[in-house]
Amino acid sequence: MRHASRERLSLSLMDARNHTLQLLAAFEQALGPYLRLAEPVDARPPLWLAGHIAWLAEYWIARNPQRGLGPRSPADGVRIASVEPQADAWFDPRLAPPAERRRQDLPQLASLKAYLLDTLETTLELLDGTPDEDDPLYFYRMALYHEDLRGEELVRLAQAAGVPLKISVPEGIAARPALLLPATRWGLGWTDRGFAVDVERGHESVDVPEFEIDAQPVSWSQYVEFIDDGGYDRPELWHPEGWAWLQREADSEGRRGPRYVEQIGVASGAVMQTMFGQPRRMGGGQLVMHVSWWEADAWARWAARRLPTEAEWEIAALQGARRGFRWGDVREWTAGTLRPWTGFSADAWAETAELDGRPFFGRARVQRGASFASRTRMKNPKARWWALPQRDDAFVGFRTCAV
Repeated sequence: MRHASRERLSLSLMDARNHTLQLLAAFEQALGPYLRLAEPVDARPPLWLAGHIAWLAEYWIARNPQRGLGPRSPADGVRIASVEPQADAWFDPRLAPPAERRRQDLPQLASLKAYLLDTLETTLELLDGTPDEDDPLYFYRMALYHEDLRGEELVRLAQAAGVPLKISVPEGIAARPALLLPATRWGLGWTDRGFAVDVERGHESVDVPEFEIDAQPVSWSQYVEFIDDGGYDRPELWHPEGWAWLQREADSEGRRGPRYVEQIGVASGAVMQTMFGQPRRMGGGQLVMHVSWWEADAWARWAARRLPTEAEWEIAALQGARRGFRWGDVREWTAGTLRPWTGFSADAWAETAELDGRPFFGRARVQRGASFASRTRMKNPKARWWALPQRDDAFVGFRTCAV
């Protein structure tokens, strides 16, 4: 979809908007027309997220006379008025900081749906007259990427709020032997003209020695062994900052396993984890999810292994598929700290989308792959995402490499 034609974009934008509306309907059924959340307090409200999806597309397409310039379109260029007079005040993140969004007087869902449908109709009308070329299609591809990304965030929010969703969690998989991949020189970064976010663009060549990597992410049976061996009580297994994080967790609600875990079956390797408001028995062969980077790093130390580098993960995803390398069920932590590739230049639209990676350079850890909550068109082995190491709300797990 990063190179999608005008016709494919039209169909995909409609599909993405239908998915957003279906998710909102599930929230409405569980929470009422204002979709008010009690927890988590640091999450973006679902009404704001959905309105922001429509606002960003309208701001950079329908309201932007310079949209045809693609990535060269200036962030501070002239904009025409929105179809919703309050749209900027409600959904522009520069005008509505995160701390204020839960207190905003947002519209009811019915009004928001009208805004979502109105902006989609305008986007599709403009797309129909757009040349089938990279620059003119740039913001349409951006809008699709952003809506799919925020759709996954809405699924994560449903998990946090206990909103029932009809979505399948990956079943257990049979363990496969680790893969041994030869030494190589590898190019990191997105160099094609198709759409990519700024932290993916640029290019660096790195020498990668021979390495052994797990064929699939760590399973619950493997993780339960770590818990049973006192993994949460042994500071020598944890990065000092990770141990400090764990102690802070212990001082509040406590932490004896990944997020949403209610019971741990040491003998069976299974756990009881709440999924979308319902307790669910996760079998020993199912993949660990909702782990922080600190937990992934501690497990790797306990197992005398390590997290893969970004280059190792990407090589395995692209070269190891026929040998059993499996990805796409959970996002995966890597060893890498977020930094820009050589040639990085910030996207003009990134700040308005709250996708500006610059404040997180040197702090956030990189995630690779995709999760079961990701739309299929989002799954690209070069896709790059990031989160602070304590974040555990995403459907994220990890795999390891031999030391």
